[in-house]
Amino acid sequence: MSDFKKAPIASNVVADSAMLDRRHFLLGAAGAATLGIASGLGMRTARAADRTEISFASASFFGKEGIGDLVKAYNESQDRIMVKFIELPPPSSSTEVYQGLIQQLARRNGTPDVFSQDVIWIAGFAAAGWALPLDQYFPKEKRSDYFPGTVAACTYNEKLTALPWFVDSGMFYYRKDLVEKHGGKVPETWDDMATMAAAAQKAGDAKFGYLWQGKQAEVLICDAVEVITSNGGSILAADAKSSVIGEKAAVEAIQFLYDTINKTKISPQNVLSWDEEPSRQPFTSGEAMFMRNWSYVYPIAQDPKASHVVDKVAVAPLPHFAGGKSAACLGGYQLGVNANSKKREAAIEFLSWMSSPETQTRLALNFGLAPSRPAIFENAKLKAEQPFMASLQNVFIGATPRPITPQYAKVTLALQSSISKALVSGNVQAELKAAADQINKIVA
Repeated sequence: MSDFKKAPIASNVVADSAMLDRRHFLLGAAGAATLGIASGLGMRTARAADRTEISFASASFFGKEGIGDLVKAYNESQDRIMVKFIELPPPSSSTEVYQGLIQQLARRNGTPDVFSQDVIWIAGFAAAGWALPLDQYFPKEKRSDYFPGTVAACTYNEKLTALPWFVDSGMFYYRKDLVEKHGGKVPETWDDMATMAAAAQKAGDAKFGYLWQGKQAEVLICDAVEVITSNGGSILAADAKSSVIGEKAAVEAIQFLYDTINKTKISPQNVLSWDEEPSRQPFTSGEAMFMRNWSYVYPIAQDPKASHVVDKVAVAPLPHFAGGKSAACLGGYQLGVNANSKKREAAIEFLSWMSSPETQTRLALNFGLAPSRPAIFENAKLKAEQPFMASLQNVFIGATPRPITPQYAKVTLALQSSISKALVSGNVQAELKAAADQINKIVA
């Protein structure tokens, strides 16, 4: 789920983020019990005139409550700051969310003081000078409370320009019954996965061995980031000033995806036109053994009205290449402070509250949004009410951001075109070399 993923100054990029955030209300949010933090804080009241007023702009997330309820709880929990909520469209309309934010931030008048942002917009907002560096407020020792991949995505030019809020990532869905029949152990490498998937197909236990998303869209970049990183490769060099997607590790990774269709034949040709939902449907209908997708799929898989595999599905970290490590493309919304805010201290206080363990727990229980703090996954209430989410800690540990560059909007379009051509033609090395040349011109 992340177009999150776009960088400022290119509103058309965001359309893809929609995919990533269908999950915002899934993950079992509907069944979560209300935490009711506000009621236990000992509410105090004060005249509005006595408070420092700030504004918070965010996409609209819903579950047992909405973001407006969260802001109200903060306002009622103390008597020094009053937050005005500027409601933007839901993340499924990410282009509109993105445009709404850049229109306000570009005015440089300090409104909104605090904002939430798709993870792929962070570098662009920072490069435009719209996001306040947060290093002095959140030193490195405090950042260790969050998943490292999320902190990396919130960092631009070695400065923390966003604070982690909630996360999502790609994950490996598998049929427990079929894994038990064909080896008993969830495959950890891509080769083992392909071997097991082919065996299940040959035995007639699965029509499809492995489903993924190859449509020329943002989700293709998410899939590519995962396989490339799991082979020790990358799309951009460490300094983000050049591309290394034409090098061996990346070429081998994309070749693997091509081979799932044309060599091992564990994936259907149709994956090249599929994004999340077309790939999800055959899996929940019982036709596939393995699938890469986002967290929103799990509640659907457990719904008897929508799934033929209820109680047969589990999730694990995505496989990796021999010698590599599992990698999951990072999604989610993070928090920022307007660099032009005239009320920075109040903005920082509200930002801290929104990212606090208590508020992140509330987001998990009442919205179905996964915490960016690993410690929360050990919360007994979360384990009881959201057992699937509580099981995702190991998946999120491998969360990897897409290329961090203010030119992401252009980079992703170049990548989508070249990787798509490589997967259709099989000329993987040539197409990725062409992509590297094009990206070098963009990021130089």
